[in-house]
Amino acid sequence: MIFREITEKMEEQNLSSFATKSIRTKGRKVSEEKCMIRTEYQRDRDRILHAKAFRRLKHKTQVFLSPEGDHYRTRLTHTLEVAQISRTIARALRLNEDLTEAIGLGHDIGHTPFGHSGEKILNKIHKNGFKHNQQSLRVVDYLEKGKLGYGLNLTYEVRDGILNHTGENEPSTLEGEIVKLSDRIAYINHDIDDAIRANVIRFDDLPKDCLKILGKTHSERINRMIIDVIKNSYNKKKIRMSEEKWVYTNKLREFMFSNVYLNKKAKKEEEKAQYILEQLYGYFLKKPYKMPQEMVKRVEECGLEEIVKDYIAGMSDRYVINKYLEIYVPSVWE
Repeated sequence: MIFREITEKMEEQNLSSFATKSIRTKGRKVSEEKCMIRTEYQRDRDRILHAKAFRRLKHKTQVFLSPEGDHYRTRLTHTLEVAQISRTIARALRLNEDLTEAIGLGHDIGHTPFGHSGEKILNKIHKNGFKHNQQSLRVVDYLEKGKLGYGLNLTYEVRDGILNHTGENEPSTLEGEIVKLSDRIAYINHDIDDAIRANVIRFDDLPKDCLKILGKTHSERINRMIIDVIKNSYNKKKIRMSEEKWVYTNKLREFMFSNVYLNKKAKKEEEKAQYILEQLYGYFLKKPYKMPQEMVKRVEECGLEEIVKDYIAGMSDRYVINKYLEIYVPSVWE
C-alpha cells in the first residue's frame, strides 16, 4: 500500500478548492522518485527540519544581541512560532498545513548572525547586497547538502514561499501568504514580550488604542489577530486581516521600530557586532584558504565574495565571536 496516495486523496476530498494540493505541485528542479509515505510538501518539511542551517538557528539572534537569560527568542524559536501560527490558520481555512509548515520552517534559514544588524552590514559591504529571504532560498537551493548533492531540491511552492515571505512580491500560493502574515504576527508580539523583559520598554508605553483593539496580553493579541485573519480570509482567494486590525497591527509595528528595533539601548551592541562581521568578511577575502574546504571548493564556481558572504551569513552568533577571538585575540601562554 502506498500511504502517500491515501493522504493525497484526503487532500482532494477535505481541503478547500483554494488549497494547494501536493499532487498538483509544479515539481522540483530535478525529478525524484516519490516517497511511499510522505507527500511532496511533507518531504520538503522534513528536509528543512534536518538541515544543518536549520539547527544553527538556535544560536542566531532574533532582536537582542547576546541576551542574558533563557527566555529570550532566538531565530529558531521565532521560526517555530511562525510555523505554528501558520498551521493554525491553514487548518481553519482548510488549506495545506504541510505546505505552510515547510515554508514557515524554511523562511529564515538563511538569516545572518546578530539578526537584522548582521543583515544590514552584509548588505552594505557585499557588492551584490544582501537580503535574508534571498539567502534562505540560496541555502535550500545550493548551500545545504541533499541526497542529490548540493541543495535540498525543494518543490516550487515551498521555494516561492520562502523567497516571498517578505518584501513587496506576493507568494504564488495562499499558504505562502499565510506564512508572510504569520511572520508579522509572530515577531511583533514576541518582540514586545522580549522588549518588556529586557526593560527596553514598559507595558504602559504600548499604544493604548492598539491594546484596546488587539488585546492587552501576548496571547490575547495573537489570538485576536489569528481569528481576524481566518474570518476575513475564509473561502477567499486572498489572506488578509480586517482593515481595522491591519491598521492597528501596523501602528504597533511602527511603535516597535521607533522604540525597540532602532532603540540605542536595545541596539547598544550593534556596532560591535557589525564591526566583527566586517572584519571577518575582509579577513576571508584576503585568506580564503582559512575557510572550511567545503566552502573553498565552491569559490571557482560562484566567486570569492559570494562564498565569503555565504560563509559569514551561515555562522551562528557564538561561532562568529569565537572565530573573531581565534583570529584577532592572542592566545594566553600556558
